Amino acid sequence: MLNIEKWKVILTILICVLGIAYAIPNLLPKEQQEAMEKSLPSWFPTKTVNLGLDLRGGSHLLLEADLKPVITKRMEAMEAEARKQLRKEGIGYTDLQSSDNGVSFKLTKPQEDTDAARKIARGLEQLAAVAVTPEGVVSVNMDEVAIRDLTSQILNQSIEIVRRRVDETGTREPIIQRQGSDRIVLQLPGIDDPQHIKELLGVTAKMSFHLVDEDAITTGKAGAGSRKLPMSEHPGQSIFIKTQAVIDGERLVDAQPQIDRMSGAAVSFRLDSIGGKQFCDVSRANVGKPFAIVLELEKNKPTVISAPVIREPICGGNGQISGGFDVKQATDLALLLRSGALPAELTIVEERSVGPSLGSDSVASGKIASGVAFVAVAFLMMASYGLFGFFAVIALGFNLVLIFALLSMLQATLTLPGIAAIILTMGIGVDANVLVYERIREEIRHGRSVLSSVDTGYRQALRTIFDSNLTTLIVAIILFSFGSGPVKGFAVAMSIGIVTSLFASIMVTRLIVIAWLRKTKPATLHL
Repeated sequence: MLNIEKWKVILTILICVLGIAYAIPNLLPKEQQEAMEKSLPSWFPTKTVNLGLDLRGGSHLLLEADLKPVITKRMEAMEAEARKQLRKEGIGYTDLQSSDNGVSFKLTKPQEDTDAARKIARGLEQLAAVAVTPEGVVSVNMDEVAIRDLTSQILNQSIEIVRRRVDETGTREPIIQRQGSDRIVLQLPGIDDPQHIKELLGVTAKMSFHLVDEDAITTGKAGAGSRKLPMSEHPGQSIFIKTQAVIDGERLVDAQPQIDRMSGAAVSFRLDSIGGKQFCDVSRANVGKPFAIVLELEKNKPTVISAPVIREPICGGNGQISGGFDVKQATDLALLLRSGALPAELTIVEERSVGPSLGSDSVASGKIASGVAFVAVAFLMMASYGLFGFFAVIALGFNLVLIFALLSMLQATLTLPGIAAIILTMGIGVDANVLVYERIREEIRHGRSVLSSVDTGYRQALRTIFDSNLTTLIVAIILFSFGSGPVKGFAVAMSIGIVTSLFASIMVTRLIVIAWLRKTKPATLHL
């Protein structure tokens, strides 16, 4: 143990130097940090630890997703698809209806059509179970587990869309996570007034393309399969469109604001390959006819933002939306279309703000607590083990440096519980040294030489050190897996602290002890 390979010495020194380099930006003023990020190369260590909501100040929103209408709409879609497929296959049926957890219908000729109907039923919903009675009643129902899986999918999709919308506003390091079965926690560090975020989250932003119902325009009445919608370009006017969309907004893959010389601010969009082909086919088949671009920015309030006449086939999948927007409206609309439509309506059930002054007080309190803890641990170690205690304090300093270096490199968010975890790892960091030093003391009492005692102390205590740190790390992983919010922050900081303290206790302290022994060659140790 006293003969460390040269590559291990070089690696240990290199890690310590890099740790110092990555931790230093956290000590610089904010203006100097920003200047470094702009002027230095991207690979240079300029990143700092991100402060959480409780340390930096900001806004906390608790959103609740209204999942029931989404489930109802899913069942109605199953009913519509079943009717379409049954008619396509020429299967006679009656009493086709949807319920809270599925659809059912009765076959008029069960002996002839049961197999074909069962095949159609299985294709309606992957999570549903299909049952057919001898009387020919076919039911496609989702049990509680299937409904729970479906609601989980909807909520996860909502979280992803919320994340896209918030990220595109430039908010740094937001925390977006699930809470319970139907709620989303949104924390916005540094945002004192989240009104703009709330407005973006409350918007549906669903776009679709429809053909105009020219017959209904002639008669002035909406026929079967058509509806009357207001036009945003011409307030007070309406237009009849066919209810069935020829292209759905899900085919949109990109949308960007732009300035058009003729119409001012506008939004250019691009469809995927399937949507581009559909757009090309529809426009080719309807040259000379108008089509409508429908945008739904509020629930159940769609409007026609443009109804141009198709002059020629529109192929390539690119287009432009203009509707009297200003620059901000065009930018927000592009953001909403780009991030996609929310599958469920979100309601803010809780909102609170943490002021920057309160966050600064928490940071100051954390610094004081960390300083007191470091001084107390240092005093105890040096009082108990003298010079070897001082060596442990040096390693503890490197441990703290490496913690902040890793937090900066990983761009992890430091919260108040995270500071508590760092303080806790100070005790964990010197615990390994205590095990080694006590073992060295025991070997010296047994009459061994200095070198033999130190060698045996490190070698025999190593397994115990690994076992104790491993069990603590497992607890931290469990906290991270099942916890949320502050608990996750505590677990992340604690996990990093365990790894760095293990390195500092085993490698850094041992390197210092060996260097001192080789230089002084003491005849005895006073531990």
